[in-house]
Amino acid sequence: MPKIILTGDRPTGKLHLGHYVGSLRGRVALQNEGGYDRMFVFIADVQALTDNADNPEKVRQNIIEVALDYLSAGLDPEKVTIFIQSQIPELHEMTQFFSNLVTVQRLQRNPTVKTEMAMRGFGDGAEDDNRRGLPVGFFTYPISQAADICAFKSTMVPVGEDQEPMIEQCREIVRSFNGTYKCDVLVEPEIKLPSNQACRRLPGTDGKAKMSKSLGNCIYLSDSAAEVERKVKGMFTDPGHLRVEDPGNVEVNTVFTYLDAFSEDSDFQRFWPEYENLEALKAHYRRGGLGDMKVKKFLIAVLNDRLEPLRQRRRYYEERIPEVYEILRRGSEDARKVAAETLRQMKDAMKINYFDDAELIREQAEKYRGSNG
Repeated sequence: MPKIILTGDRPTGKLHLGHYVGSLRGRVALQNEGGYDRMFVFIADVQALTDNADNPEKVRQNIIEVALDYLSAGLDPEKVTIFIQSQIPELHEMTQFFSNLVTVQRLQRNPTVKTEMAMRGFGDGAEDDNRRGLPVGFFTYPISQAADICAFKSTMVPVGEDQEPMIEQCREIVRSFNGTYKCDVLVEPEIKLPSNQACRRLPGTDGKAKMSKSLGNCIYLSDSAAEVERKVKGMFTDPGHLRVEDPGNVEVNTVFTYLDAFSEDSDFQRFWPEYENLEALKAHYRRGGLGDMKVKKFLIAVLNDRLEPLRQRRRYYEERIPEVYEILRRGSEDARKVAAETLRQMKDAMKINYFDDAELIREQAEKYRGSNG
């Protein structure tokens, strides 16, 4: 079976460090390792519209922002097919077919959907208590996501751990489709999580559980060195570490979580040779005598070292915006060909390939010829 990778992001803003360590950095590594047959990365504008239907311009403007972040992070359009979700109409047809295989009750049990509903203030359909009614499109986006994955027969989906329930629901849909129509057209995907636990859900700079554009606690891939410095200096640390001499708790200190996600032993040799590695730094912080600002200055150096190559590539593509749109156009055309073939196979299995089924036409012709004799 071919090894197919698919992953993507909603174009509701620039991508941030949470996106980067959660999946984008891993995508670039997979691309460069080359241990796969094909890799698709898409901009999920249809999914973004499920809770931005009244503001399509927001989605429209952020298509290019996400594309620039992809290219600046190192995704290579010669190795990876980058496309826009809405430009593949076959995905929407698949979504409709899959919706017949999923119950309302199953969607209601999806913990990712419940969490996202709460974050956006969606109610259960009643528009009261200052909560917005729940759009059907948003409620059913796990089905749409399954169509995205199945259209390309993806065997691996690199995502953050918050997406595990979505991948499991996709697997259920695959089993239901193949079982209902007695075929093996669709493929059950596997999830690929970051190996580093700190990368699975990077907290915001305010210490909140998740980095989120709506919470204003993000460090963006496109942030300047000065912006990174400002944001890190304001980052949440151990509230019990009031004086330099106080013992500190690294587990509740957001700065150390970021160092877990980004720092390497070589960074200490370059930026802070007083310590051999991160464990030595943590040990000093735990026993006291180490100020938070020193640790933050080290994190600033590490992050800007990681982000500077991205900034340089972004500047290159910002001068070539028509070329970026051409990359997206070509990628969308290529992706549509693949999705169309999968849809054809699905329709064959569902027996709704009426005009291509010569045997059906012959049988019906004989049936009605005999009835008129």
